[in-house]
Amino acid sequence: MQNAAIADNFHHTRGNPRGGRASVPGMRFRNVIPILAALSLLCAASLVRAQDAPQESSSKPPDSASPAPEKPTGKSGKDDKKNKDTAAKSAPDQPTWDPLRAEKDLEVGQYYMRKGDVDAAIDRFEDATLAKPGYAIPFRFLGEAQEKKGLKKQSIKSYQRYLDLYPHAEDRDKIQKRIDKLHKGAEKQKN
Repeated sequence: MQNAAIADNFHHTRGNPRGGRASVPGMRFRNVIPILAALSLLCAASLVRAQDAPQESSSKPPDSASPAPEKPTGKSGKDDKKNKDTAAKSAPDQPTWDPLRAEKDLEVGQYYMRKGDVDAAIDRFEDATLAKPGYAIPFRFLGEAQEKKGLKKQSIKSYQRYLDLYPHAEDRDKIQKRIDKLHKGAEKQKN
């Protein structure tokens, strides 16, 4: 193996007085080869992507190529109208079920509660319940905001929904006491 290395070195140094590599025809393009290899890989990758792209029919307009988003349907048409998101009126393309939006609504609703804007907080908590219906936390916050506003019956419903969704809540006893207190207050208002 050493002999092959010595012979290769002799071949490249022959005729060069400094003992370095001589300019052999084709050696000056030695740096171009990796560049050409990279370019050919890029071209091959773009061809593969172009072949994988969905083919559109010329008979369809470009807008009909993508399917329209499906609207969630409830048990009946009446449920859809009742559970309509209030934010969706201003933004019809906004999804109905959006857990990230529910979290953001909770944060903003809590901010409004700290600032004392209970009406805005109630709106945000209601939006959170619509964005993620099976999520219990927005119902607890909604109940608190409604209780602060003096909406006792609505607050009872919100607290009860919270307990229904989260039966093993750490604050179950506290919430149940609030519900009982609100029931007594609502009965006193009736009489």
